[in-house]
Order: sequence, then C-alpha cells, then structure tokens
Amino acid sequence: MNKTLVMLPKTPPRDHRQTAWDLFSHDADIGVRGYGETKEIAFEQAAYAMTGVMTDPEKITPLKSVDISCEGPDDALLLYEWLNALVYEMATRGMLFSRYAVDIQDNTLTGRAWGEPVDIDRHQPAVEIKGATLTELRISQEPDGQWTAQCVVDV
Repeated sequence: MNKTLVMLPKTPPRDHRQTAWDLFSHDADIGVRGYGETKEIAFEQAAYAMTGVMTDPEKITPLKSVDISCEGPDDALLLYEWLNALVYEMATRGMLFSRYAVDIQDNTLTGRAWGEPVDIDRHQPAVEIKGATLTELRISQEPDGQWTAQCVVDV
C-alpha cells in the first residue's frame, strides 16, 4: 500500500463559519453534523459543530496547532475516532479548537486543529463533551456530490 505524503497547512485554514454545519437534538445528548464539497470538509465541519456545542466558536482564537492522526475500518468509524481524538486533545491540553484541516487516505485520517487554552470568562463553555458516540453515526454523499458527516456527542 503506497501512502502519499500529507502536507497539512501550517497556518489555520478556511474560516469554518463560512461553510455548513449544524446541531440536532437527541434525548439528553446533542448531534453534530458537518457538510462539505469533500468528505474531508464534512469532517472538518463536524468538528466545528462539536465546538459549537461547547461555546461560540468565534470566541476561540486559532493560536496553537495540534496534530492528530487516527484510523478506522470505514468512514463512519473514522469520524468517530476523529471526534474522540479531538475531545481527548481538548481535555488533556485544556484547549478549545476553532479551525481544522483534514486529509483522509484509505482508512487513515491526518489532521490538524488550531485553538487556544480555555479562558472561562471569555469562552463561557456551556458543556463539556465526554465523547462521540455511535448513535446516528453516518457519512454519506448526496446525489449532488455534497458530503454529510454526523453523530451524537455525549455531554
């Protein structure tokens, strides 16, 4: 299996507020959904939606980057692993993220997240995400080519 060298941007990529993401209710938890022209953008948008569960993403300055890589046997479980890797990085580093870059090759995701340490007064986090779940986990490509990446996160 040949792997292509992945070159993620060193500086924060596109402003995710200009693309598509949303939240959906699910019992006591919250669903996150990202849309994009590519599967990678949909994954980035799902991560941005996850940020939107915790706080207003516009309050987070993308000062520091964190590299993340994960694997999954299929696209849906790869999204699950990606979001859980982000939850882990936020928890262990005491950070919130507001920008994301993702490259997916085969069943491997190489990503980078930009953010800053949590500032309770400025960020005013509403909830802490415990992790992504398998509930309503779905990756799909619509007939128009648009991708959707979604799952429910445990809060």
